[in-house]
Amino acid sequence: MNLFPISSDTSANFKMVAKTIFGLEELCAAELTKLGAENVEKHTRAVSFDGNIGVMYKANLMLRTALRVLVQYATFEVADEEDLYQKVKSIEWETLIDKDETLAIDTVLNTEIFNHSQFISQKTKDAIVDRFREKFGERPSVDFDNPALRIHLHISGNKCTLALDSSGDSLHKRGYRDKTNLAPINEVLAAGLVQLSGWNGKSTFLDPMCGSATILIEAAMFAANIPAGYHRENFGFMNWRKLLGFDQELWQTIFDKVVEKISSEDISLYGIEISPNVARKAKENVKRSKTEDMIKIRCADFLTSEPPPIKGKPVLVMNPPYGERMDKDNVEELYKAVGDTFKQNYKGFDCWLISSNVEAIKNIGLRPTRKITVFNGQLECKFLKFSIYDGTKKLHKIKDKPLNE
Repeated sequence: MNLFPISSDTSANFKMVAKTIFGLEELCAAELTKLGAENVEKHTRAVSFDGNIGVMYKANLMLRTALRVLVQYATFEVADEEDLYQKVKSIEWETLIDKDETLAIDTVLNTEIFNHSQFISQKTKDAIVDRFREKFGERPSVDFDNPALRIHLHISGNKCTLALDSSGDSLHKRGYRDKTNLAPINEVLAAGLVQLSGWNGKSTFLDPMCGSATILIEAAMFAANIPAGYHRENFGFMNWRKLLGFDQELWQTIFDKVVEKISSEDISLYGIEISPNVARKAKENVKRSKTEDMIKIRCADFLTSEPPPIKGKPVLVMNPPYGERMDKDNVEELYKAVGDTFKQNYKGFDCWLISSNVEAIKNIGLRPTRKITVFNGQLECKFLKFSIYDGTKKLHKIKDKPLNE
């Protein structure tokens, strides 16, 4: 068994992994490097790095493109259920959690040895609590909502990795969204789309089918340097009492310094939403996020409404219906209308669209100048850029060649 060194010394580095969405790994790595993380390496849906407690705090507070920040704790090979039980039980869990505290286990399997993650979580929990019961006559209890220690178990092939979840709830739960429509986009994905679009945070930004306003709010927070976790009240590491503990003074110092950099000067974002009820919910979410001075939402039909005032190089980012709740003819007709609207009303815009519906995309009638693969939940999507030129495209061919990423 290999145990990773972890120290409460604020200057000592330890190994961590930031979980992210497929397609956002490079953005997440860049964010971590900017925060001062070391040995940053990209993986599929994850970025590994080294850092101290301060880096861990900053990663949870500031990363826009991370779902969780895990502290690597142990790795070992596993042969079967009993082998897993005995090796987990041999770990000195009493150095991480007290017998009167709570725990939770999250399991991810990519192996032929086991095929039921919930059963493996239960087996892991049994090993931990049996160790406590034998040593102290008492045992920690399970709390799935707000445990003192959330343990992440990942088994790939015969290799088992145990990590401590420093985030608690997924980091996409920013704390500002209360009202949602039927299919709200994940906040982490929304933040990633804003950055992938290349928007500079100063020019006109439009979401013409804004739904619950998640893309707009993430764009506003990005432009104003509002940390992603600004509205959250709790992170997993705040419940830690042993080993790394929770350094309230260090956390407050980091939080205060980050908040000092917030500035919403001269930021203008616009949203259009056809449903009055959804538009009302969007405005409520904007108010909860404290970005109402930057975001203007109107209830209208994007296909017939006028573009917003233009400043700088305008950027449009939209997440239209993919067709799960529309028949084939209707969704293809919608995408054709979107393409026509781009051409007629949005000259000079960089128009970005995310969709999993490859056939519907063909009806847009424009050639994308950039294609990026990302996942929206379990759906593989294309994030496409359509540069709507003001004049003949021939003048722009050299400057903006089609790309595949």
